Amino acid sequence: MTKQGIIEGYETEIAYQKHMIENLGRWFSLLFIIASIGVVIFIFFNGHILLKILGLLLVLIGSLGMLLFGYGIYKGKQNVSKVIDDLEQTLKSVND
Repeated sequence: MTKQGIIEGYETEIAYQKHMIENLGRWFSLLFIIASIGVVIFIFFNGHILLKILGLLLVLIGSLGMLLFGYGIYKGKQNVSKVIDDLEQTLKSVND
């Protein structure tokens, strides 16, 4: 495999992983909105016990989802930097 082929392969992988991190960011934003709606429902509907429970469930689901997707984004960024480091190591070994 040529040096240019190796670089193109790594660039494709890095672009794909960055795109997946962006997708996780969109899900994170959606879960933040869900948790926010849950807070609003919980605060403004004091008289209705079912709405209060719904608000708490939305806050719980949104918060847990944000933790999960936030961790995924964190690990994804670490993985991208590992791929970049691996590319640099591969290019050094090819040049030698």
